[in-house]
Amino acid sequence: MSESVYKIIELVGTSEKSWEDAVAVCIDKAAKSLKELRVAEVTRMDVKIRENQIVKYRVRVKLSFKYMKE
Repeated sequence: MSESVYKIIELVGTSEKSWEDAVAVCIDKAAKSLKELRVAEVTRMDVKIRENQIVKYRVRVKLSFKYMKE
């Protein structure tokens, strides 16, 4: 039986387009330095507002990846 251990980190992504794009920013950046990403859980979403307009979407994401022994 194969046993696995996963580590969870929390990231904040931003986008001027959408929450979905902000999540993609987190995953794209994390994928450059982490291996075997598993699950991304959005835990918080908010927006930055200026002059009654949304200027930035922000997401807080818990991201899990497989822990590998070096």
